[in-house]
Amino acid sequence: MTAPEVKFTQLFINNEYVNSVSGKTFPTINPTNGEKICDVQEGDKADVDKAVVVAREVMKVGSPWRRMDASKRGKLIYKLADLIERDTEYLARLETLDNGKPLSASRVGDVPAIIRVLRYYAGWCDKITGKTIPVDGDVFCYTRREPVGVCGAIIPWNFPLGMLGWKIAPALCCGNAIIVKPAEQTPLTAIYIGSLVKEAGFPPGVVNIIPGYGPTAGAAISEHMDIDKVAFTGSTEVGKLIQQAAGKSNLKRVTLELGGKSPLIVLADSDVDVAVNWAHEALFFNMGQVCTAGSRTFVQEEMYDEFVKKATELAKNRKVGDPFDDSSQSGPQVDKEQFEKILEMIESGKKEGAKLECGGGRKGDKGYFIQPTVFSGVTDEMRIAREEIFGPVQQIIKFKDMDEVVDRANRTLYGLAAAVFTNDVNKAIMVSNRLQAGTVWVNQYHALDVASPFGGYKMSGTGRELGEESIHEYSEIKTVLVKIPEKTC
Repeated sequence: MTAPEVKFTQLFINNEYVNSVSGKTFPTINPTNGEKICDVQEGDKADVDKAVVVAREVMKVGSPWRRMDASKRGKLIYKLADLIERDTEYLARLETLDNGKPLSASRVGDVPAIIRVLRYYAGWCDKITGKTIPVDGDVFCYTRREPVGVCGAIIPWNFPLGMLGWKIAPALCCGNAIIVKPAEQTPLTAIYIGSLVKEAGFPPGVVNIIPGYGPTAGAAISEHMDIDKVAFTGSTEVGKLIQQAAGKSNLKRVTLELGGKSPLIVLADSDVDVAVNWAHEALFFNMGQVCTAGSRTFVQEEMYDEFVKKATELAKNRKVGDPFDDSSQSGPQVDKEQFEKILEMIESGKKEGAKLECGGGRKGDKGYFIQPTVFSGVTDEMRIAREEIFGPVQQIIKFKDMDEVVDRANRTLYGLAAAVFTNDVNKAIMVSNRLQAGTVWVNQYHALDVASPFGGYKMSGTGRELGEESIHEYSEIKTVLVKIPEKTC
C-alpha cells in the first residue's frame, strides 16, 4: 500500500492554515527509511502569541463559544468524531507514515481511540454540574463548574492521535479554548485534524495547532502569562521544565503524564503461557514506545527458566518490517535519536552482565528498525532495570517471594502502571493494594478505557486524564453564597 498524500503542513490558527511568523520550516522524517516526508511550518513564540490572542477572544464572556448551550457544544464534538471516523483510512495511513507504527495498529488502535474519547466527552458536556451545600446561617450555598480558560497541550510522538484526543476532548467539553503543540517528529495527523475542526463548525480560535519544537513553541506555551493551564505527556525531564516554567510565570494549572518503569509481576501459580503472551505485548506493543510498558518483568523463581525460554521464542518470532505490510507486528522506532538511545541501552545491558537471549541489534540496513530483544539474569542495579528504555527490550528478573517482589517493584522513581499475574484472587488484591502505581492490571496489560482515570504516582506525573477526573482538571469550581433575607418584603 502506498503512503498517503500530505494535504496540510501549515499552522492552524483561528480556523485558518497559515505560515509561521518566521517563515521557518522543519522536516518530518519517515522512520521506515530515514527520508524526509515533507517540510512543515515551524511555529515558535510569535505564533503562540497569535494563537493566544484569538483564544482569549473566544473565552470572553458573551462570545459565541461562551454563550453556546452545553448540548450544542456536545454536538460539535460528536461531529468532529464523526468526521474523523469518515477519514479513518486516510488518518491511519498518515499516522503510520509519520510515526512508523503498523498500519493495522493505526486502524484499530489510534484512530478509534480519538473517536472514542471525543464521543465520551461529548456526552459529558450537558452533565457537568455543581452542588448545593448546607452551610451555617441563612445562606444558600452552591457551586458551579466553569472553564479554566485558554489551555495549552503538548503531545507526544508515540500516540499522536490518541494523545491529541486525551487533551482536546475534555478541554472542549468544559468550554475551554486550546492551543496544541504536536510532537515535531509526528505533526501531520494533528495538523490535518484542524481541517476537521473547521468543517465540524467550531468557532474560530477555539482550537489552534502550532507544530514546532519543544524549546521554542513548547516553552512558549508553558511560560505564557495568558495561558491558564498546560497539559503535557512525555518525559519526566521535560515535565519538570514545564512545571518550573508554569511556576515562574502565572502559576498556571499543570497536568503531567510522564515516564515509567512499570513492573509486571508473574507469580508461580499463574498460567505460564498466558503470562508470557501478556508480558510480550506489555513490552513489545508499539515497538516498546509506551509510557506504561511492562519493562521490568519479575518472574517467580519456580517458573523463571520456562518463562525465559517461552518469552525468547515469542520475541524471535515477532515480525518486524514495513509498517504498511499488514503482516508486520512491529515497525521502526520513531527517529534516529530514539534508535541510537535504545541501542546504547542494549549495549549497557551486555556490559553490566545481563544475558542476551535474543536480538540486541539493528534490523536491516535502512530506517530505524531494532530486533526484538530479551535479556535474562537482569538485576535491579543495572541501567536497563532502572532507566526508561522506550524500546523493544524486555528485561526478565527473578524473585523469590511476594513481599520481596513488591518491595523491589516499588523501588523506583516512577509509579505509572504495574501488573500482577496470579490465579489467587487474594494475592491479586494484596499485591495490587501495595503497589505504588496509578494503574494496576490483574492478569492483563495495557487495558485502558476512556471512562477510567489514568495518571501516575511519584515522578510519573501529576493529575489525571480520562474519566470524570479529567473534567475536574479542565474546570474551575466557583462557590456562590447567597444571603437569604430574614423577612419577606
